[in-house]
Amino acid sequence: MRIFVTGSTGFIGTAVVRELLDTGHEVIGLARSKTSAQSLEKAGAAVQEGSLEDIDSLRRGADSADAVIHTAFVHDFANFGAAVETDRRAIETIGETMAGSSRPFVVTSGVPVGKYGQVITENDDSDPAIFPRLSEAAALPYAKRGVRVSIVRPSRFVHGEGDTHGFVPQLIGIARNKGVAAYIGDGSNRCHAVHILDVAHLFCLAVEKGTAGSRYQAVGDEGIPFREIAEAIGKLLHILTVSIPAEEAVNHFGFLGQIVGMDNPASSAITQKTLGWYPTHPSLLQQLSGV
Repeated sequence: MRIFVTGSTGFIGTAVVRELLDTGHEVIGLARSKTSAQSLEKAGAAVQEGSLEDIDSLRRGADSADAVIHTAFVHDFANFGAAVETDRRAIETIGETMAGSSRPFVVTSGVPVGKYGQVITENDDSDPAIFPRLSEAAALPYAKRGVRVSIVRPSRFVHGEGDTHGFVPQLIGIARNKGVAAYIGDGSNRCHAVHILDVAHLFCLAVEKGTAGSRYQAVGDEGIPFREIAEAIGKLLHILTVSIPAEEAVNHFGFLGQIVGMDNPASSAITQKTLGWYPTHPSLLQQLSGV
């Protein structure tokens, strides 16, 4: 297939492009800069100049392809509402362009946040009050308009080579700056994680075999106690691992303080059964320990 990929030079997008090319697909990558275009050309992909804000470039990319994978998002947390609106317009533009074509359209979301201790599955809806990224709500209606749209939900902790801005390097940076690797309370609250190469493979399967209206979860580690993550970071940096009270979490971790105290394991059992996707790359703890 000839596949148009937005966010094609980001952390997830770069891995997705590589997976698609290695699997024998042609790729058209959306590029907003000369550097991004050169990176795509070097990888062996074609280039569509433009951005998420450039509606015409999105239409041209979607028109020229057999399928679309949308991984782009404007990570401007100071103007998050505007970023969400840009994402919604981009999804709707691509959806309208593909309507009635039966072509695959794979859209990136994220594993929802549930009640404390709840195991999140593919059947759980995102609560916009907790997870305000509206990609699923924008994309899924096109399943009834002749688009084979599906959702891929990468785990909260996507890790692997090339990750410089995600939660894992941020946690390592905080521990390095503070001189200790911290966890909250007894650290028994659980986090889900997945290797970037497993994520890329799931996107490839979704565009090849995904069914309209489906949601797939890229979850490798279903629930790692956060204390174990902190201990692995402590060993990596050769610093102490300590417990801090919940009321100090935001002061210590910044905005991540609201995340590291969650107890939100997640499952990918439905995804594994329906698509035959199985995580095979190192776990988060294995990566942190250098295994």
